[in-house]
Amino acid sequence: MMAAGHPLDWHFHVFWSIALPLLLIAYVVATRPEGQRASNRQVLSFVTGLIVFGVAVLWPLGDLAAHWSLLALVLQRLLLMLAVPPLLVLGTPRPILTRITRPPPVDAVLRIAVRPIPAIAIVTVIAVGSLTTDAVSLAARSEVARVIVQCLILGAGAVLWAPVMTQLPGAKKITALGRGGYLIVQSIVPSFLSIVWIFAKRPLYPAYSHHGTVFDMSPRLDQQLSGFLAKLSTIAVLWTVAFIIMTRGHVFAGTDDETEPLLWTDVEREIERAERRDRRVQGMERPGDPPTGWSN
Repeated sequence: MMAAGHPLDWHFHVFWSIALPLLLIAYVVATRPEGQRASNRQVLSFVTGLIVFGVAVLWPLGDLAAHWSLLALVLQRLLLMLAVPPLLVLGTPRPILTRITRPPPVDAVLRIAVRPIPAIAIVTVIAVGSLTTDAVSLAARSEVARVIVQCLILGAGAVLWAPVMTQLPGAKKITALGRGGYLIVQSIVPSFLSIVWIFAKRPLYPAYSHHGTVFDMSPRLDQQLSGFLAKLSTIAVLWTVAFIIMTRGHVFAGTDDETEPLLWTDVEREIERAERRDRRVQGMERPGDPPTGWSN
């Protein structure tokens, strides 16, 4: 399948060209009230996250990733998974994060996402499933499908970082060694496709079989370079963060500083979860049944 035009032709990406400015406006409005204002560091982090977001989904990388180069697609996915989610979360004041994650459906997802084993499973399923031949071909043909896949990748990135981000209200407290080990596992399990790309004897994606049209690379070379980029970049980023986390944990070992302080937002979130559990239990009890906990 060949894409029409030139790889560097400019295209207007309707959804993201509207969504990204709206996200910035929402951030400005949300951080105006007293008690929700962002620090200069948080503003820098959030704005940087939006810029990286724009680089990933708009021209030229967005166009190259859509039709022309698997290498560009991999770079786009790396930015959406490894860079954008942590920058946006770190740039959002905690009171706003508390409000965003308070609705029961969102909190139910958060409770699962902050656990390492489910997080690894979720990231692996999305990362691998969105790179099947059919999924890639569909995203190359349909802009709607492409946006949906990009949103899924962004969500997978949020799940990837959730177990190590203590800013999230009600997040499970994991030791520094546990968080570092989790990131190392995340760098290995979901990226096994990169090995297949490196050693495959032929191009695996018809959507990117453009002979000599992108930087004079053959489709197979494009695929092999994609494998190296995916594997090495993931290891470099996640292992570096893991090393920093474990090193800080080692420095503070044996002191109270090793454990994150318990904040009221964490306590409040656990109370809300307990109240929801109680309401569910009460709703399951039939009239005339003895109250839960009673026995004959």
